[in-house]
Amino acid sequence: MLQLTPQSRIFLATEPVDFRKGIDGLAAVCRQVLGDHPLSGALYVFRNRSGTALKIVLYDGQGFWLCTKRLSQGRFTWWPNAQEVSSRLSAREVAILLWNGNPTQAGMAEDWRTLG
Repeated sequence: MLQLTPQSRIFLATEPVDFRKGIDGLAAVCRQVLGDHPLSGALYVFRNRSGTALKIVLYDGQGFWLCTKRLSQGRFTWWPNAQEVSSRLSAREVAILLWNGNPTQAGMAEDWRTLG
């Protein structure tokens, strides 16, 4: 389980990534494209070209985690583009993105939760 805190550093790749890449390929994208060191403990979020899947890479001090979320229906409707310089997401917004797909239209209270 990913533990996101308000202090978590979160990077989103604005351009789609080839999802045939594994941990090493995505770590190379972190270094070359995002300009950050993947061993820094930050969370890196990547989207595929069709917008149906996300991959998250995280180094926890012992090894890399590679998490994938692929939607069974629909697409992730929101994603920042390269022109959106201030497209930083908080840990809460990433959680909403992973669960709901669109943090800008979530309209949830601060202490939202899903009711069964």
